[in-house]
Amino acid sequence: MPALQSFDANVAPTARAVQRAHPLHESTAIQSPPAAHSQAARSDRRVRVEDKRIINGGADVNQLVPFKYKWAWDKYLASCANHWMPQEINMSRDIALWKNPDGLTDDERRLVKRNLGFFVTADSLAANNIVLGTYRHVTAPECRQFLLRQAFEEAIHTHAYQYIVESLGLDEGEIFNAYHEVASIRDKDEFLIPFIDTLTDPDFVTGTAENDRKLLKSLIVFACLMEGLFFYVGFVQILALGRQNKMTGAAEQYQYILRDESMHCNFGIDLINQLKLENPQLWTPQFRDEVRELFHRAVALEYAYAEDTMPRGVLGLNASMFKGYLRFVANRRAQQIGLEALFPQEENPFPWMSEMIDLKKERNFFETRVIEYQTGGALDWE
Repeated sequence: MPALQSFDANVAPTARAVQRAHPLHESTAIQSPPAAHSQAARSDRRVRVEDKRIINGGADVNQLVPFKYKWAWDKYLASCANHWMPQEINMSRDIALWKNPDGLTDDERRLVKRNLGFFVTADSLAANNIVLGTYRHVTAPECRQFLLRQAFEEAIHTHAYQYIVESLGLDEGEIFNAYHEVASIRDKDEFLIPFIDTLTDPDFVTGTAENDRKLLKSLIVFACLMEGLFFYVGFVQILALGRQNKMTGAAEQYQYILRDESMHCNFGIDLINQLKLENPQLWTPQFRDEVRELFHRAVALEYAYAEDTMPRGVLGLNASMFKGYLRFVANRRAQQIGLEALFPQEENPFPWMSEMIDLKKERNFFETRVIEYQTGGALDWE
């Protein structure tokens, strides 16, 4: 698997990109102007809403206001209201159940370990993509503010999975290396890596149709296919355990994570739709065909993961049930970014998931409604 770019490798290119994009950082901007012209010079540098853009903007990224993308700021505030920490969740019942030889079946234990094996590195991949990639190229400070919060939440999620692994006394080497050693996990990550590498390449800059499409494609992959699809088999499995009063501490943490990831997905979809609105020339028939193919590949990869994690029926679930579910979710994601349903007439085989977060009721800015959230301590999952 290709290695991710280091943070240090991106510092200088990022600085150069900001310097190119924003006159505030040009050498002429720090020269002392004559007193008579100083006020005019300062006014000329004030941000105008019309100069703000999702990418390739001409406004100073250091000036948050005036707002243009209020939906991004509102999602930032909602995410802050969601704050929670893994240590708040009591894991004592999970520990007792895991240590009890009769507490879980072998298939249930396999499911838990495979699940953690994917998630312990998945959120790190997402964080690297945000911090070393997407953040560099987005020029709307409201959106950057949400991305910073999102990156922190990805760190919280990685912390949560590590907390579960540590609490249960699992083999950390086995769990954290699963993305190298378990084919169904490795294949999903290798699907994602090229899109991370594109945006973290120090020489990658937006401003051409080709590169702007690469950025748009990466946003679609991470919002719709990683956070919006690749996570859902795992969410169903662990929450199904919780519904049977098993691994209740882990299930509670997954509920918080599901809530966060739903917000990430909806923000990403808003970002995609706003970028399309500002750059309609990117949304060509050929590009849409490429995106549809990515959706089909992602559904196949996640279904293979479902088969690997539950080769036999467990928890009242079986892998074949996930085929319809993944197609149902993929339809939803495709329609949210302006594509037609890829798998017509698919229904949700897990209606109980809708009690926690109903995909049919999800809304983003472009659908006129934002999901309401509350702080972790006040969350009620009954």
